[in-house]
Amino acid sequence: HLPVEEIEIYPKGDLSSKVCIGKEITDVLDYVPGYFKIKRYIRYKYATKDKDNTQITIGELPERIIDKGIPSEGLLATILVDKYVDHLPLHRQKQRFARENIDIASSTIDGWTAQSMGALKPLYEKFVMDIKNEGYLQADETTIKVLDPRKKNKTHLGYYWVYHAPISKLVLFDYSPTRASSAALPILENFEGYLQTDGYAGYNAYGKKPEITHLGCWAHARREFERALDNDRPRSEHALVEIQKLYAVERKARKQELSPEQTKELRLKESLPIINELGKWMFLQIKNTLPKSQIGKALAYSQSRWDKLSAYLMDGNLQIDNNLVENVIRPVALGRKNYLFAGSHDAAQKAAMVYTFFANCKKHDVNPYAWLKYTLENIQSINHKNIADLYPHNYKKMLESTKSK
Repeated sequence: HLPVEEIEIYPKGDLSSKVCIGKEITDVLDYVPGYFKIKRYIRYKYATKDKDNTQITIGELPERIIDKGIPSEGLLATILVDKYVDHLPLHRQKQRFARENIDIASSTIDGWTAQSMGALKPLYEKFVMDIKNEGYLQADETTIKVLDPRKKNKTHLGYYWVYHAPISKLVLFDYSPTRASSAALPILENFEGYLQTDGYAGYNAYGKKPEITHLGCWAHARREFERALDNDRPRSEHALVEIQKLYAVERKARKQELSPEQTKELRLKESLPIINELGKWMFLQIKNTLPKSQIGKALAYSQSRWDKLSAYLMDGNLQIDNNLVENVIRPVALGRKNYLFAGSHDAAQKAAMVYTFFANCKKHDVNPYAWLKYTLENIQSINHKNIADLYPHNYKKMLESTKSK
């Protein structure tokens, strides 16, 4: 009942000395946005005319993620995009398939997604190596509930550790069962450069390393004073007004499209005096403030991180806050509402891999379905030395260079 797209495949090479002796047909279930169809590969068989030494050749099927399986790479891409971009759980996708009279067992769909993710693993491993070489990373974490057989009737609270490289706009999700500082070791153990985080103490051990400059987040400092408005409005408002002036300088730099060097000059001219005066004011205020009061906590948050909060002034490439990495995390929060938990720790790490690539698609304005379909179709045949060509931003460059020819 489905439309059929026929794709004829002839053997490679010169067929003039051969005769066609038949064909083999392979049907694959495909999905393009909006409808299902059958991709029918018709592979012609040819044999040499020499009856005494007959040699048979046949057109080669394209490489498949699931060899001899039903799904096309387009269908596999649809399933993953629907789940991790559009937050549609697999059981709802199964229901949608059923409405089209396509009956696929849940275990089968689970297997397809697992194999698709397995195919992406070499690309993810290469990406992890590359992002560790970035000289500036922002980091944050978010929770994910995970089924754990050791915890009967309870889910385990795991963590996605998320890293964002603001200059190259690269994003990495990594999963860990814990929020302990050691969970960041795979990425930060040998990292050198600028590391920007919120106030979570788990990053402090890395920030103290001589090869790392630890940056703070003015957005978090601002939130502390917003919480203190009901406790001490005059002092909270004073701090918020001064912090807002710092953000006004950032808006000015963006509006004028300043280079990093020009941004640094502007900050030193306009932001540094604000920070110096605000620091002096906080130092005086904290002496006469109850530490456990909300305003006391707000003052202590900023004062204890003053060097980190001021560090962004030293380089025009640095951000005033950690908001860019926080924005990257939001799709995970939407996913949590729809599919509630990961089936295992391994499944959570595989999901981190997919979140990584789709976050990079979003960052670089790449269609996630088109990218994943292309990647699944090519990842098995590409030379491993060139596997980075499949990164979403490099895929975009490839498309743009093709259009310009």
